[in-house]
Amino acid sequence: MPRPAAPGARGLAGALWWATLAIAAVLSFATFYAKGGLNLESMTSTEIALTLAAGLVSAGALLAGPRGRPLYGLGTLSLLIAFAGLTTLSVVWSVQPDSSWHDAGRMLAYTGLFGAALALARLAPERWPALLGGLVLAALVVCGYALLTKVFPAGLAPSNIYARLEEPFGYWNAIGLAAAMGAICCLWLGSRRSGHALLSALAYPAMGLMLLTLTLAYSRGALAAFAVGLVAWFCLVPLRLRGAAVLIVGALGAGALAAWDFSTHALSSEKVALADRVGAGHELGALTLAMLVALALVGLGIGFATSRRAPSLALRRRAGAVLLALIVLAVLAFAGALAHSQRGFGGSISHAFDALTNPNAKPPSNTPDRLTAVASVRARYWKEALQVFEAHPVLGSGAEGYATAHLRYRTETLSVRHAHGFVVQTLADLGLVGLALALALLIAWMLAAGRSTHPFNRRWSVWIPWQRSSGQTPGWRRIEQRELRRYPPERIGMLSLLCVVIVFGMHSLIDWTWYVPGNACVALLCAGWLAGRGPLRSVRAVELEPAPLSHVPDPESGRWARRAHSVGPLRGALAALAIVAALLAAFSEWQPQRSEEARQEALDLLADKPAAADAAARRAVSRDPLSAEAMFTLADVQSFSGDMRAARVTLQKAVRLQPSNPKTWLELGRFDLAANRAKPALSELKAAIYLNPESIAPEEITGPGAQREGIEIYNDYIQALRATTTAQAALKSARARRARGAAGARRAARRRSARSLSRSRSPRSGR
Repeated sequence: MPRPAAPGARGLAGALWWATLAIAAVLSFATFYAKGGLNLESMTSTEIALTLAAGLVSAGALLAGPRGRPLYGLGTLSLLIAFAGLTTLSVVWSVQPDSSWHDAGRMLAYTGLFGAALALARLAPERWPALLGGLVLAALVVCGYALLTKVFPAGLAPSNIYARLEEPFGYWNAIGLAAAMGAICCLWLGSRRSGHALLSALAYPAMGLMLLTLTLAYSRGALAAFAVGLVAWFCLVPLRLRGAAVLIVGALGAGALAAWDFSTHALSSEKVALADRVGAGHELGALTLAMLVALALVGLGIGFATSRRAPSLALRRRAGAVLLALIVLAVLAFAGALAHSQRGFGGSISHAFDALTNPNAKPPSNTPDRLTAVASVRARYWKEALQVFEAHPVLGSGAEGYATAHLRYRTETLSVRHAHGFVVQTLADLGLVGLALALALLIAWMLAAGRSTHPFNRRWSVWIPWQRSSGQTPGWRRIEQRELRRYPPERIGMLSLLCVVIVFGMHSLIDWTWYVPGNACVALLCAGWLAGRGPLRSVRAVELEPAPLSHVPDPESGRWARRAHSVGPLRGALAALAIVAALLAAFSEWQPQRSEEARQEALDLLADKPAAADAAARRAVSRDPLSAEAMFTLADVQSFSGDMRAARVTLQKAVRLQPSNPKTWLELGRFDLAANRAKPALSELKAAIYLNPESIAPEEITGPGAQREGIEIYNDYIQALRATTTAQAALKSARARRARGAAGARRAARRRSARSLSRSRSPRSGR
């Protein structure tokens, strides 16, 4: 069938550009406004915007989508809705139900975004370049801004004392992950065989910018996830030499500039004076600009040379063999360096494993030395998460319950909200039920994504079995050149989207970046599109130019034909249901923020207008009845008005609402101490210290002389409990060391026995 002549080709290209800009704008908004996802106000606005936009897109897809096409990805979406429902339902048993409500809002927004991506893939599958282009553009904006904060620190990051890049997220691992996912998209942009050659050449400076950002973030987890994504991309996508050219050229430019940055004290050290940072930052900006220009020229040169004369098959094979040999030599050199180190190969591996899994390890500094360090504090977080899971094995402690539940088990005062790992966080928050549902969701998505990518077939080589009739011998045979037609541009794009999701998934195993909207939205858009796309051959057998949403290819005329369109009652009802569901979800997401606004209003009015403050505090409680902070504010207002009995009743309600939260017990205990109720106060403060033995210091509690005896008993209780906790941790650590030492002694004894036995059997020993 000839290629259809699309009506208004310029208009179609313009529509594709507008779609690219829209996707980049959505991702940039989620990044710059929500930042790290820890601020209630910005996170609430982001959730509401994503939820409402997802509802509109889903309704539009239901009304204007093609008829008769299977609903690909519906099973995956159903399981994601079930996971969001479990998150919402965990409010019932959560140790911190208010945090669970907040997390439910996040999950509803994420589910809506996944559904919107699924709907877009069904509505306009020809627009897939807009998705990848939007990802590249958004990554350029984010990484460019991150580098600008180091180039112009006085105007963009005057209070940042670290050498690592962390803006606009406020978290260095998040910016590292954004750069890693953007670099995978740059591989697609620079290696594609279709599209504008100038855009493909711009992939070289874009790759340099991504790799420089990734390196200057000092994010070891992002580097590891990027390495896994690279392996996946080069294994799945047949355009290996094209991708290798983009990666190597970008890495050379970024590596040289990163080496200069590491050798500059003002850029690679902590707590440097702002004046020194400004001068060095301007130098970094000039060098970065020079690097980008040089990489752009190299990209244009490579594109011009390959367009005039494509490399021969023999040259491509030799280049591939050289690259493979270099990779093998690099691995062997690394292994040799470990073998000739002081600890030896096995000792170095064992030492690195011990440092990685030691919960008492000292965290590395935020300098370039961090990139070569192995120790991490994640083992401590994971250990505490598993202890929370042991206490709540089936349903967990509730969504985001780890932040409160782990206080009982920690031995350090370092404040942390997340367990830095999706699996351990899910076990701590939602238990075995949540983990089983997450695994089912993963399997369903993998099946759906495999349907649109076929990642494990149609490769460059295939195993030919032995056949007696033809006399063939078994061995690997290279697929003929015509087989490359099975990798059209869209399939290359789908495989690149798959690798982006792989990078995000690997990073989520060791960090909490799925809570960061700017990172999670990228992965959700890619995952939703892959799940909803369906088999590529089900839409067309040849590549077409992007079509208007209201047109489809006509096999008889070879032109675009207007799609037959009719909206039945079922579609209309489902579209209305999607809008209503989005409105209800957005209203639910808004309530915690409305409660916080009313609470702040009550505190502002307390000094001058106690009656108005009381009304505002009651509005805060009614808008978010799960919030202990709103109840604390209401109790403060009641105490200020002289109604001490009502204030104590309010604090008791907070304790009943969150009995596993040490803060509710602490507030009630402080109130009773101030009211000269030493006996009940001691009981309440004991409960607070039991739930959080590390953070509540005795000097925080003050009271009149009549309470001195109770406070002294309370202080003794704190110190005894802390000593017991520390002793238990030390005992477990000593037992583990003794067990490792005994195992090592047994292995050494077996080796000595084997060597002596070999000597006794050797002919030389019998002479």
